[in-house]
Amino acid sequence: MVWVNDIIQGILLGGLYALFAAGLSLVFGVMRLVNLAHGDFSIMAAYIALAIVGSIDVNPFYTIIVVGIVMALFGYVIQRGLFNFAMDAGPMQAILATFGLAIIIQNLLLEGFTANSKGLDAGSIENAVIKISEQITIGWFPLITVIVSVIVLLALQFFLSRTRMGRAFRATADNQKAAQLMGIDNRHLYGLAMAFALAIVAIGGIFIGIRTTFSPSAGPLRLIFAYEAVIIGGLGSLWGTLVGGVVLGIAQVMGDHASQGWGILVGHLVFLAILAFRPQGLFAKQAQ
Repeated sequence: MVWVNDIIQGILLGGLYALFAAGLSLVFGVMRLVNLAHGDFSIMAAYIALAIVGSIDVNPFYTIIVVGIVMALFGYVIQRGLFNFAMDAGPMQAILATFGLAIIIQNLLLEGFTANSKGLDAGSIENAVIKISEQITIGWFPLITVIVSVIVLLALQFFLSRTRMGRAFRATADNQKAAQLMGIDNRHLYGLAMAFALAIVAIGGIFIGIRTTFSPSAGPLRLIFAYEAVIIGGLGSLWGTLVGGVVLGIAQVMGDHASQGWGILVGHLVFLAILAFRPQGLFAKQAQ
């Protein structure tokens, strides 16, 4: 039963990773941009929520809409004002632009909030549990995280498959030049894709800030987890991202159960094994 509980806890942790990685999957799927600033965007969102909570003393859940809007606007501006030009210059220049922005964000957060670890206090919901048996418990907050992750993925799937703008996203992802010939403004579309991605990142960043502490230097580790979830599931597959997050979460929890402190290492080893034997991921396909 202990192992059953580990699997359940791994699934719950995987839901958090999937929520965090969904925006990364969207950006790569639409514009093939390797965004090295993704982890720092999530930490930036957590600090914005922290600033709001410190100013008006509200539960961090209530900041999600405001932080989501701020991050979406920032995403559109930074895509139109920086990343589009870098992408025109070449894929390497685009990667370097995201890396440079990540360093800038880290240093700005360090100047504004110091290097001390912070956290978001969501109240009693953080410690509330559903007790299934003596050895199996489900935390309410991790359960809410999984539910939110599934809702976000469902909404994103519906948007991409059922709306006109979503079809434009898919057309641009399939063939950028053909989409331009059909009158699609890819520069504007890329800005919208980044806006949607950062709005999702805002949700993930706040949930991570509630679950654990964060600091200005925490972004790169979050980036690694996000990329591992996306690559395990398969590049371009939204539901593959959820599966990838769950696989990574289970590996980490079971690794910690086997030997305390081994969780992250076991997660990396599972990622490398999948990359070696199935480099395209478990469900590699274009988002529909």
